[in-house]
Amino acid sequence: MTNEYLTVEFTVDATPEAAYAAINNPRGWWSADITGGTTEVGDEFTYVYEDIHRSVQRVAELVPGRKVVWHVVEGYLNFTKDPAEWTGTEIVFDITPRGDKTDVRLTHVGLDPEIECFDACTRGWGYYAGEQLPELIVASSVPA
Repeated sequence: MTNEYLTVEFTVDATPEAAYAAINNPRGWWSADITGGTTEVGDEFTYVYEDIHRSVQRVAELVPGRKVVWHVVEGYLNFTKDPAEWTGTEIVFDITPRGDKTDVRLTHVGLDPEIECFDACTRGWGYYAGEQLPELIVASSVPA
């Protein structure tokens, strides 16, 4: 096994607080169909995409403006030999200020190139966390 976990990184023209708030609103960037709580340590929420992917995440750590960690309590992927590849993994968002911008790095700890879903999951996280999330952060940080 390797330590090269699935990672998505980007920089936005927004504050760390705006990035933190957007990450904690996965309905705004991952799926509007998410059920459950997403903003307090211990909250659990469920993501479902058709009959292809279902996962239950527990909010494991929140450091305002700095870090969000979700522990995958249960995962199901219908396109892998082991449909539970996500179970027990952690989705970690590190938020770092850089001048008047903010760097965000998502690391899906436990998903490395040896995992069957790595390529498909890289594309999925690339879209949701690499495109949808930065758009939400920027849109939500624009003054009214």
